[in-house]
Amino acid sequence: MPSSIQLILSLSTVFLIISAPIILANSDSIEDRFYQCVNLHTDLSIPFPKAFFTPKNASTFASTLESTAQNLRCLVPSKPKPKLIFKPLQESHVQAAVICGKELGIQLRIRSGGHDYEGMSYTSATKSVPFILIDLANLRSINVSIDQNSAWVEVGATVGEVFYRISQQSKTHGFPAGLCTSLGIGGHITGGAYGPMMRKYGLGVDNVVDARIVDATGRILDRESMGEDLFWAIRGGAGGSFGVLLAWKLRLVPVPSIVTGFTVPKTLEQNGTKLLYRWQQVADKLDEDLFIRVLIQTVNSSSEPGKRTVLTVYQGLFLGRIDRLLRVMKREFPELGLTQKDCKEMSWIESALYIAGYPSTVRPEFLLQGKPFMNKTHFKAKSDFVTEPIPEHALEGIWERFLKEDAPFSIWNPYGGMMSKIAESATPFPHRKGRKIMIQWLTAWQADDAKTEKKHFGWIRELYEFVAPYVSKNPREAYANYKDLDLGMNNIHGNTSLMKASLWGMKYFKNNFKRLILVKTKYDPDNYFRHEQSIPTLHSLSEGNVNKLFN
Repeated sequence: MPSSIQLILSLSTVFLIISAPIILANSDSIEDRFYQCVNLHTDLSIPFPKAFFTPKNASTFASTLESTAQNLRCLVPSKPKPKLIFKPLQESHVQAAVICGKELGIQLRIRSGGHDYEGMSYTSATKSVPFILIDLANLRSINVSIDQNSAWVEVGATVGEVFYRISQQSKTHGFPAGLCTSLGIGGHITGGAYGPMMRKYGLGVDNVVDARIVDATGRILDRESMGEDLFWAIRGGAGGSFGVLLAWKLRLVPVPSIVTGFTVPKTLEQNGTKLLYRWQQVADKLDEDLFIRVLIQTVNSSSEPGKRTVLTVYQGLFLGRIDRLLRVMKREFPELGLTQKDCKEMSWIESALYIAGYPSTVRPEFLLQGKPFMNKTHFKAKSDFVTEPIPEHALEGIWERFLKEDAPFSIWNPYGGMMSKIAESATPFPHRKGRKIMIQWLTAWQADDAKTEKKHFGWIRELYEFVAPYVSKNPREAYANYKDLDLGMNNIHGNTSLMKASLWGMKYFKNNFKRLILVKTKYDPDNYFRHEQSIPTLHSLSEGNVNKLFN
């Protein structure tokens, strides 16, 4: 495999809210007032240097802010930063943070993993609304019960850590979540959580059986105490809208003791366009045990020195051994020409490393590092869902645009199987039956200047416009975990128009957006938990056309 591919793959306690704001002597700054308030609402005093970080201590503040942030575009000096970073050490600290945020009238931004594509979990689109960042990285306990076929995982744990802890208890249990092991499990599941077992078992949200959340009144609720409406909303309704997620209870799924991975690269010169068109025709119809995604990027041509070409990499995971995989491929997708030497048998936990693009020398214990060193970059991404194969002439138009960009990248994930058997309204994630492929478009760059950013934004927006005729319509769908502020933004001060909210809301959630608004209105009527693309309340929507949305 080319090295460039590896680089890319790479109710318990209830606290009552005091009606009047707290006034503390000798506390002029919001940071001091928040710190004192949090300690007032916790049993034991929290040492300031251990859990609180302010811009006054530039080095520790910057390192904490940047620790899990993946998009350098969201860390540039012009981006508004939090007034304070608070890293709770236990769940009751999160309760205190919510209570104090409301009492002091300051917004909270919630971060579990830092992979938020637009940085909305740790920055803001405007300097006029100060905020405090609640970083949940310390809440990362994982308790696996093979007897109960479940695991309770706190939201600060990464997907890789969850996978590893499951594998240590059983070689034949797993969880259908992400392809990127450094994702925070909290935010990952709030948006849907797709992965290489989605065609067999559905998404991560389809396999969540309970949760704990701090609501807008500071209560810790589980599924029974929160009720089915809120439990429905948090499983796919995206993060930062309904409260602060603390933990998920996951239903484990059976996996074979031996699975098979494979990687087959094909350039345009190797009939890449026709092969990708054929893959689109069969990918959603393959055996449910088989997942084949396609990674697309540009590389230097080996046949024509000095020229670039487009490389399509077919990366697969099969829940079985090589011999059965080869029979399935010969019957269902012989055009790929898969051979035994392309395949590698491994355990399920080893396949998580393989799919993530780590070298074969990396052992599963590596996943316990949580957020290993990564080559961070500036990037912009968009997403699409495909209902009919994109024709060859359109693929050629995509290649033409790819070859004009410095570092374009795209991931095409197959649907079918279980993804076609779950109703659109089962969870807020609506992209189910009828979809063939889910696509991520991405461009990345290193230079930190406005001119460079404008150039790359222009490229991906033009590509997005070009592919519009070939993807889902009315609405053109998008994945909530691939946040894209180009789709629209709320008025961050609180009120927003129905038109603005629907621009992005219907794309992410389709008709489920209506139910999400009703749940939001019931459980957070003051619209305390909000950001540029948070679910609005009925009260926060402009009066004009609200009834139209629900008719």
